[in-house]
Amino acid sequence: MTEFVALEGGQIACDVDGVGPLVVLVHGMGCRRQDFRYLVGPLVAAGYRVVNMDMRGHGESSMGWVSVTGKVAISRTDVALDILGVVRHFGGPAVIVGHSLAGGSATIAAAEAPELVSAIVEINPFTLTYGLDLGALWTIRRYRRGMAQLIGTQLFNSPSLWFRYLGGVAYPSKPADFEQQLQQLRDLLRQPGRWAEFRKTGKTSPADAQARIAEVRCPALVIMGSEDPDYPNPEDEGNRIVAALPAGLGEVAVVDQAGHYPHAQFPDRVAALMIPFLDRHTTRSAAESISH
Repeated sequence: MTEFVALEGGQIACDVDGVGPLVVLVHGMGCRRQDFRYLVGPLVAAGYRVVNMDMRGHGESSMGWVSVTGKVAISRTDVALDILGVVRHFGGPAVIVGHSLAGGSATIAAAEAPELVSAIVEINPFTLTYGLDLGALWTIRRYRRGMAQLIGTQLFNSPSLWFRYLGGVAYPSKPADFEQQLQQLRDLLRQPGRWAEFRKTGKTSPADAQARIAEVRCPALVIMGSEDPDYPNPEDEGNRIVAALPAGLGEVAVVDQAGHYPHAQFPDRVAALMIPFLDRHTTRSAAESISH
């Protein structure tokens, strides 16, 4: 059953399962917490309490939040503060797992409240500022298609381009229930106000996350899909994020053949990368350690 965490300005919807150290999952823009549907089970089986939350304005979370910047936008800082509110509600510290925009939010949360964040996992994150690679637009087809669809979604206010992105280059291969999940997302984004809330995420940049990345003091795992259409070279972007972190904190892992959603395409591979990292960087009680 959906649980709701009341924060200043609205409610965050989430699912909660398992017993053990806290792990908070946060999806990216224009989607919902069901993106992590295949990852929750392996994490719970590995001995973790998993909170899978909908970003503000997304899924079942409430709409109409006021941004900390005072702008009509959903920034990484806004989402980071929501995550910290969720961590406080369920009792931290937590490992924060952020995808795409929420990867930058994980960075900000770790810098903002280090006592509440034991580690961060960023999956295909937008954590650093970036620009279009004009050369790569000519030479890398997946990047050219991805950028055309993402830019077109915002520029032309086009749901069809967003779903063309999701149904094509973002998922080079698809889980068995992909079409069902995509239809449910279509139905959600047709609800009054939901598409407008999604569009707010496109009105901010990762500059706020980049400004805080040097303040991070916890370990960080950056997971990149090798075929992510959002970057010409996804592994290079992962390495760029690790280089911006304080020395020795970050590591990069690449999921071969994965697009922008490796946790939905290849959850077993992502879990195999995440769980040893979580085991190294979380603290269990003596009883939990024995049972685990």
